[in-house]
Amino acid sequence: MREHTVAPPPAALRYDVVVTLFVGFLLLSNISATKLIQLDLGGLQLIFDGGAILFPLTYILGDVLAEVFGFARAKRAIILGFVVSIVASLTLYLVQIAPPAADYQNQEAFAAVLGFVPRIVAASLAGYLVGQYLNAWVLTWMKGRSEKNLWARLLGSTVVGEAADTIIFCTIAFAGTLSSGNLVNYIVVGFAYKVGLEALLLPVTYRVIGLFKRYRVGEYQ
Repeated sequence: MREHTVAPPPAALRYDVVVTLFVGFLLLSNISATKLIQLDLGGLQLIFDGGAILFPLTYILGDVLAEVFGFARAKRAIILGFVVSIVASLTLYLVQIAPPAADYQNQEAFAAVLGFVPRIVAASLAGYLVGQYLNAWVLTWMKGRSEKNLWARLLGSTVVGEAADTIIFCTIAFAGTLSSGNLVNYIVVGFAYKVGLEALLLPVTYRVIGLFKRYRVGEYQ
């Protein structure tokens, strides 16, 4: 009997490529999160940080990792992102405290935007680690119970992970510095936006996961 073979996948459909994008988006989001943004929409004020622009994509990539490669490999990527985030924070801290050159005029601006703020760093690391771990665990747990309803796994895991991430980050980073009303606004808007974006991009996530499964990438990477 002739053995059925599967064509090799495109270079982009690789575990290391997804992990690279995952960690890269995470670092960019952490830097962007240093700025709080407020939009006034007809009397409705929405408060969120700059990280919200890109950070939801880390959850989409986390879904791909967990769905295609399983919990163990997803967890490996999460830990790698955690370690690289610590290295980035320490690097920015060393740059911040290093004596500026005589002609460098932006020391205060650098410290204000990219300076090491222990509370923000702790909030980011804790929220990320708990949120991404729960996202991967819930998705693989639901998949173990039923292979059907991918949409339910993707949204269900995101709701749990983003809820934990948003609450932990916002509370540790800004409790006591924002008013209680603004803090609740920050949490609710951030959570709703991230989950809403995940729902909006479900067709894209389906397509990406479908490509990985078509080439059976997770079976041999």
